Amino acid sequence: MMRMLSLCLFVALTACTPATREDLTRSAAKTAVRPILANKLPGVPVEPATNCVIDNANSNELLSLAADAVTGPTASTVKIVTDIVSRPGTIQCLATQGLPALLR
Repeated sequence: MMRMLSLCLFVALTACTPATREDLTRSAAKTAVRPILANKLPGVPVEPATNCVIDNANSNELLSLAADAVTGPTASTVKIVTDIVSRPGTIQCLATQGLPALLR
């Protein structure tokens, strides 16, 4: 069943224009990232933090996260998100985007 869902996601993404494909991939990846951030970073505003993770993910990570949005999060999903969160660019983004939202 999970392979079929992944195949459907792949077919849907390949049928799109490059810009639309990227938007769909990023949107699906956000769906996988949000619950992990809510669990791992309680109290941090999820939407700005999610944007920081997505903006600092590479294309392979985005594709993996997008597939995990269809099949459900796994230990691999958590590892990918944790790796991205620990990057200097993500930490800087969280400090400038996520924390100010928390202080509002």
